Amino acid sequence: MPMPLGRRPSLMGVLAALTIGAMLAALALGAYALSPPAVISALLEPLGIGLGAHTPEQAFVLLHIRLPRVVLAALVGGALGISGALSQGLFRNPLAEPALIGVASGAAVGAAIVLVFGATLLAGAPDILRQAALPLAAFTGGGLATLLVRRLARVEGRTAIDIMLLAGVALNALGFAAIGLLQVVADDEQLRSLTFWMLGSLGGATWSALAVAAPPMLLVLLLGPLLAGPLDALLLGEREAGHMGIDVQRLERRCVALVALAVGAAVALCGVIGFVGLVVPHLARKLGSVAHRSVLPASILIGAGLLVIADTLARTLTAPAELPIGAITSLAGAPFFLMLLRRRR
Repeated sequence: MPMPLGRRPSLMGVLAALTIGAMLAALALGAYALSPPAVISALLEPLGIGLGAHTPEQAFVLLHIRLPRVVLAALVGGALGISGALSQGLFRNPLAEPALIGVASGAAVGAAIVLVFGATLLAGAPDILRQAALPLAAFTGGGLATLLVRRLARVEGRTAIDIMLLAGVALNALGFAAIGLLQVVADDEQLRSLTFWMLGSLGGATWSALAVAAPPMLLVLLLGPLLAGPLDALLLGEREAGHMGIDVQRLERRCVALVALAVGAAVALCGVIGFVGLVVPHLARKLGSVAHRSVLPASILIGAGLLVIADTLARTLTAPAELPIGAITSLAGAPFFLMLLRRRR
């Protein structure tokens, strides 16, 4: 019988080392390649450790262009990974993913409205408002969609998880139908921007953007693993978990709030990145344990590493052009999803 990840700190250390290795490789690779000594030297310079193995141009590329993007990829991947694990634990369904509570489609509708009508709605608005309109609209749309799904799932004063799942599916269909209508009225430039955003991109990563997006995602990464025990009890069923002293309704509220916070922040800044929340928890379980005290932290590390690798491929495969990162994650995740369906059959 495999030993749980929580009792195998060496394996968790290996996951952390692999993630850090992927981040260092991502810093070195790109249209403007950097040698490993230059990467280490430029990273240490702000700490007052001068190795002199890099040029000012290399330091600028690393610290102001590549590093914020790699950090953002790790944060978004970790947030989507643990959101998927929380969703699958809450719904007790290995095919569940964060989009099932409607947050992704709601955020996409909010962003699409700004992309299509933003020039008209924000005419004469301050520059700071025009720059923040897209992430604010996406985050607001995701939050409103989540609240609506929870409202629809209230039955006799409690949230019915199965109804919430169905409401999320219906709201997703409604949201993407609304996006289809917006695509009809969009001009060529707006349609291109909307299509590229819907496929996801980390190209807008800056330190100022990270300052806004990092706090909610870090909060989810810190608080999510604390729900491991109640989620393990929920695997036995809602009634059994209640007999064990677990407040199932409070657990549902916390899971939904964390998932909405993480996915809303990720989608608001990077667009729609599919299949990460579905695939990563399964990879975590393949390492030897289904206990959430192991799956949740492993999902963070695996999600961070995989999205860093996907983003590196997105900006290097066709350099200097860039592929949508959502297309890469979908190309990898869709076959995995089909394999899961086949095994369940």
